[in-house]
Amino acid sequence: MPVTLLPTTVVGSYPQPDWLIDREALRGQAPPRVRLETLWRVAKPFLEEAQDDATRLAIHDMELAGIDIVSDGEMRRESYSNRFATALDGVDLDNPAQTKSRTGRLQLVPRVVGPIRRRHAVERRDVELLRRSTDRRIKITLPGPFTLTQQAVDEHYKDEEALAMAYAEAVNAEAHDLKAAGADVIQLDEPYMQAQPETARRYAVKAINRALEGIPGPTVVHLCFGYAYVVTGKPSGYSFLTELADCSAEQISIEAAQPKLDLGILADLAPKIVMVGVLDLNDPAVESAETVATRIRAALKHAPAARIVPAPDCGMKYLPRATAFGKLRALAEGAALVRRSLV
Repeated sequence: MPVTLLPTTVVGSYPQPDWLIDREALRGQAPPRVRLETLWRVAKPFLEEAQDDATRLAIHDMELAGIDIVSDGEMRRESYSNRFATALDGVDLDNPAQTKSRTGRLQLVPRVVGPIRRRHAVERRDVELLRRSTDRRIKITLPGPFTLTQQAVDEHYKDEEALAMAYAEAVNAEAHDLKAAGADVIQLDEPYMQAQPETARRYAVKAINRALEGIPGPTVVHLCFGYAYVVTGKPSGYSFLTELADCSAEQISIEAAQPKLDLGILADLAPKIVMVGVLDLNDPAVESAETVATRIRAALKHAPAARIVPAPDCGMKYLPRATAFGKLRALAEGAALVRRSLV
C-alpha cells in the first residue's frame, strides 16, 4: 500500500556512477547550461544503454533505501536544465552566449535567436523506463520557465516575460507527454526565483501557471539556494517564496536543513503541500534517523502531517553515492519514526 502520511521523496537527481560520467570534471565547473558531451565516459554508440543501466541502479537504490516516490535520478543529464533547454527550436547551439551564473561565474548559456518551440518529447523515454522499472509512485523533473529564461541570452523576443511565456508553452507540452507516459508527479525546478526575486515577482507565477496548465495529478515547484557544493553560506530565509501560494502547483519544495530555515514560513504557504528539506547535503555525515525525525517534527509544529512531504534539501547529484544512499535511508527511517508516533 502506498504511504499516504509523510511520504518520502527525492528532489530529482542522484549521484551518477563514475563509469558513466567524469565526476571530477563535473565538479570542477558551474553546472553546464549548454551541452557538455565531453563529460560522458561512455562512447556515443553505447551511451543510451549505459544511461539506462545507471537509471535502473538509481531506482534500485531509492527503493532499497525505502523512498516512497522515486525519480530516474536524472542519469541522462549533465545538469538539471541543459538537456531540455538545448532540445528546443529557436536556440543557436553552435554559437552559445556567455553570461554570469547566479554565483558570479562566467558560463556559456543558450542563445535564443528564434521562436522557442518544442520539436519533440525530450524526457518521455525517461518516464517510460522509470515506469517499467518500479511499482512505486514516480516523479519526473523539468526546468521551469522562469529559470530557463534567466539561463539564456535573448536576441529574439527582446522581452523577458515574452520569452518566459514561450518557454512555459514548451514545458507545458512536455509535461502533458510525461503524464501520458505514466508520471505520477511533475516537478518544475525554479531556483532562479530565489536568485532574482524582483524579476520573479513580475511574471514567474504567471509563467509557472501556464507551464502547469491542464496537468492533472500532483505538481511541484522546487526552489532552492543552489547545490550545496556550489553555495555553502546560505541565508536563513527565502527572498521569494510566499508568492508561490498563488501559483497553481499543488506542492512547493524548499530546502530547510542546511540553511536552518525558519519553518514558520509553512503557515504562509497554506494550503499548499510542502516538500520540506530535512537532509543537509553540505554535511558529509549521514544523518541518523532520529535527526531526520527531529527535523520533520519541527515542520509539524507549523503544518499538519497531511501537508508535509519529507525530502532532501536539493538534488543529490554531487554527493558520493554511498553518502547519498545513507542519507536517503535515514530519510525513510526518520519519516517512519514520526509516522509511528502519530498513529
